[in-house]
Amino acid sequence: MSAIPLYEAALDDVPPRVLYELLKLRVDVFVVEQECAYPELDGRDLEPGALLLWAQDPAGRVAGTLRLLREPGDREHARIGRVATAPEARGRGVAADLMRRALEVAGQAEVVLDAQAHLEGWYGRFGFVVDGPPFDEDGIPHVPMRRAAPRAL
Repeated sequence: MSAIPLYEAALDDVPPRVLYELLKLRVDVFVVEQECAYPELDGRDLEPGALLLWAQDPAGRVAGTLRLLREPGDREHARIGRVATAPEARGRGVAADLMRRALEVAGQAEVVLDAQAHLEGWYGRFGFVVDGPPFDEDGIPHVPMRRAAPRAL
């Protein structure tokens, strides 16, 4: 586990400077580093129930982020996406902490995500299993993954 504080908020409640850093990190990782030209600002961050989660380092810089989506009116399913970690924060458990927090927030919901194929094992650590055939997204092999809803005790 990292010792970096985690935060979560709907888009309208994210401080403007933090929101800028979150979006910049996503563009830096997915569009620039991974060389995928795609519409990063896809409108899903604005949906009701969408939450942005992030970690900030001691200097206040965004070290990692992800988003948690809920289909309108559907409390039984959630989607995790846009998982990104700043290069200087990689290997420190930031993304794992964000994943654990997102799963806590998702509660009893079944959670799905589209993982880059080389990260299948990493997501497997959180209970995700491949749930369909591999596919190509922006030139990167992906696999759909699902984590069943936790069983009530």
